[in-house]
Amino acid sequence: MTPSGKTIQIFCPSGDPRGVRIAEITTRIVQAVVVPRASIEETVRRPELCGVGVYLLFGESEAGPLVYIGEAEDCAVRFKQHNKSKDFWNQGVAIISRTGSFTKAHARLLEWLSIEKAGLIGRYRLENGNSGIKPTVPEWMSADVAEIFETMEVLLGTLGFPVFERVIQHGTEPSEMFFCTRAGANASGVYTDEGFVVLKGSLVRPQVAASVADTIGPKRLALLKAGTLKEATGGLLFTRDEIFSSPSTAASVVTGSSTNGWIEWKDADGRTLDEVYRQTAEE
Repeated sequence: MTPSGKTIQIFCPSGDPRGVRIAEITTRIVQAVVVPRASIEETVRRPELCGVGVYLLFGESEAGPLVYIGEAEDCAVRFKQHNKSKDFWNQGVAIISRTGSFTKAHARLLEWLSIEKAGLIGRYRLENGNSGIKPTVPEWMSADVAEIFETMEVLLGTLGFPVFERVIQHGTEPSEMFFCTRAGANASGVYTDEGFVVLKGSLVRPQVAASVADTIGPKRLALLKAGTLKEATGGLLFTRDEIFSSPSTAASVVTGSSTNGWIEWKDADGRTLDEVYRQTAEE
């Protein structure tokens, strides 16, 4: 089914587009409230946060973006608690009902579904662990929560938190793929609007050159600890698709050396990423 158009309203109470933002699809009751940690004392006083909802805490690590997902009877209280107890996050988002119609049961099922989906997608590292046991609720409530979750996905993506969006939205065709086979590496990837994606099953050269030991070494270690890389015969293996900010960062992690990814990644015809994307664009 082709997605239908949606009108999304984003209100900035302070006028600062980096500050508190309240987003909603205008025909639905679900709201997403962005809570910047730097202004949390001001933000938690907003009436929208004083109720039942699901919340997400976002941060960064060497291995990539992190998220913690929880539910609360009073989201404002929970944000204040996590401001003291959790160090990793810098942005939070609360998912609430502007009519106050969410119950504890709604929130618990929405939390379970969110953790389950985020873990399946694997775009953000979950600080939660697993999703636990699915709550038992009436069939009508499951249908309500499914619709709430769909709205939640759209709002989070619009606000810049694509925690439920796959790194590659479409099927990866061989014609779209690029390869890196230098120095014992055997990796494949795809260039996207967000960066370069190294695909699951790619083999990474085990050694790291001394010249990049201080930069690539820690990144690889973080990927190993996160389970994105694992020990394998002949090197390290990607266990899932992983997005990097640039083709060069991706190539450097794969080869364990300082590498120009625009030249290193080549398609099945031997054309470099530079030839396919940059030189073609100039013609």
